[in-house]
Amino acid sequence: MKRIASHAGLWYSKSPERLDQELEDNLKTAHKHLELPVSTPRAIIGPHAGYTFSGLTAAYAYACVDITLIKRVFLLGPSHHVYLEGCALSQCDTYGTPLGNITLDKQMIKELHSSGDFVWMEKSVDEDEHSLEMHLPYIAKLFKEKLNEITLVPILVGSLSLSYEKHYGRLLAKYLNDPSHLFIISSDFCHWGQRFAYKYCPPSDTPLPIYASITALDQQAIQLIEALDLDGFTAYLQKTKNTICGRHPISILLAALKSLAHSPSSSSSSSSSSSSQKIKFVKYCQSSPCKTLRDSSVSYASAYVYLS
Repeated sequence: MKRIASHAGLWYSKSPERLDQELEDNLKTAHKHLELPVSTPRAIIGPHAGYTFSGLTAAYAYACVDITLIKRVFLLGPSHHVYLEGCALSQCDTYGTPLGNITLDKQMIKELHSSGDFVWMEKSVDEDEHSLEMHLPYIAKLFKEKLNEITLVPILVGSLSLSYEKHYGRLLAKYLNDPSHLFIISSDFCHWGQRFAYKYCPPSDTPLPIYASITALDQQAIQLIEALDLDGFTAYLQKTKNTICGRHPISILLAALKSLAHSPSSSSSSSSSSSSQKIKFVKYCQSSPCKTLRDSSVSYASAYVYLS
């Protein structure tokens, strides 16, 4: 069963040539401005809006990746269209993109489902969800020379409680610890304005333009994520209600890192200790600068996750 590229021609170009050139240009721009990580990231965080708005920001995450060792890609995205208390797995065999088909890892998906912690996605839900699809062209582009040698494990993440986020983090930690795996965490940041029913601005000693207040709000989240502070990130979300749509996938990542840092194996080796874990944000932007209460915007950010 094949998932079609349902957003091609709408959120990004359906022309293979045009799409490939757009992604190539974005990646070249990102490489010019990036200080690349010392070693290949084990995970990245990137946005999932239309490429006109977030394509360049996403490129900053993908430009950090060295594909040499990677054989399996885990893609975690938030559910926008169906309510889930847990996480769901795809029943498809392949995901289509204008740049080629990506093979799903049926064995790994079966292994995860056998844990009893995952449900199956209906194909219609799978094809409706853009948080997963918007990363597929970049995956196909990045792994162009070895697309037939990698497999994909898409995971749709529901509205999880903190205890569930920690549970899924512990469950996925061993896979994150594998250097042949790449985790991709799909998330936009603040959705601000009347159409999102969110107009919060953090307190400030001096009056700020709305867009600057949004930046300050998002930077608070970014600082907590970079500090690997899951509990602090959770408290921040409870206080500000910031509309970070991928907050649950991000929290699973933070929980997985915390699990690795406190695993028995890390007590005798620094390979997964918190001191050798690093999340670094490399790009942030907004779809448009909000200047009045009539305006709206969505924020986008990209990061890499490093394990020594």
